[in-house]
Amino acid sequence: MINPMTEGAEVALGALPPSLDAPGGFFPPASMPRAVSPSQPRCPGRFLHPILDAPGGLCPPSSMPRAVSPPRPTRDPRRSPQAPHCEHAFCNACITQWFSQQQTCPVDRSVVTVAHLRPVPRIMRNMLSKLQITCDNAVFGCTAVVRLDNLMAHLNDCEHNPKRPVTCEQGCGLEMPKDELPNHNCIKHLRSVVQQQQTRIAELEKTSAEHKHQLAEQKRDIQLLKAYMRAIRSVSPNLLNLEETIEYNEILEWVNSLQPARVTRWGGMISTPDAVLQAVIKRSLVESGCPASITNELIENAHERNWPQGLATLETRQMNRRYYENYVAKRIPGKQAVVVMACENQHMGEDMVLEPGLVMIFAHGVEEI
Repeated sequence: MINPMTEGAEVALGALPPSLDAPGGFFPPASMPRAVSPSQPRCPGRFLHPILDAPGGLCPPSSMPRAVSPPRPTRDPRRSPQAPHCEHAFCNACITQWFSQQQTCPVDRSVVTVAHLRPVPRIMRNMLSKLQITCDNAVFGCTAVVRLDNLMAHLNDCEHNPKRPVTCEQGCGLEMPKDELPNHNCIKHLRSVVQQQQTRIAELEKTSAEHKHQLAEQKRDIQLLKAYMRAIRSVSPNLLNLEETIEYNEILEWVNSLQPARVTRWGGMISTPDAVLQAVIKRSLVESGCPASITNELIENAHERNWPQGLATLETRQMNRRYYENYVAKRIPGKQAVVVMACENQHMGEDMVLEPGLVMIFAHGVEEI
């Protein structure tokens, strides 16, 4: 027999099967969204609220023990419904709170725990999704009546939604919730924007001043270094020549320690290596004993932007392909890369070599001779 109901029902129950009217069935409370059939009764149980987004129906009526404080009612009809092995269906939040106080089913008092909860059958969810209910924004003027399964899509686009984003049309262009628009003050917002920009400008000016100071110090150091070099050359020109001779001998010694190489696939040349690949090649150069005075220069010369005129572009490289076999190349140990040193390639034209040398990196095709 159907439980006695009060007026003001909020979900039409005409689509529900008769089994829901039997003892142990479920009835919608006043917290449900207003339905198409306001003449339908509602559940008098003051502890209950609906679970419409999962099969199993609604939270149990007044059979729930009054000694336990009920879960907080909610209007959200998409609560995750759960059912223990006794097959009574409950809102997930309600039954979880119930189990925190006692481990029995609120309907038949069978022993159950949270671990026994399972999603309710799909058939009830499909049936409830066809219920026609009014929009949650009905109090704000929306008269739409939609199916439960279409409610969320409607709420996202509902023009009566007080939280729907709108743009101020008074000139500031701020986007805000619709219910905040009446109290919006463009001047206040723009003042806040200006203050933020002024703060950012002050930070940038401070950073710029620091950079200018550092740059001035570096320029001063460079000038001092140049003056020191001029003084050394004027006092002892032979000392400069001796230093250059020592560096040249170090370079020759390193070059002679490398294995001669040939390139079988010039088309696999990587003319624009990224920073990571350049770092890998630089590490190999250092490990092979490359003099520190030319290491950075060689790595800079691994990119086509620093190459001589005869290698500067893809077109010129294709035109000069026939000259590549004349290069004297040494392999960088363990890498698909070679060094073409100017001291060993004086027979090549000036548009094909570069001081102190070139680094050419390949995807494949580098072999030791």
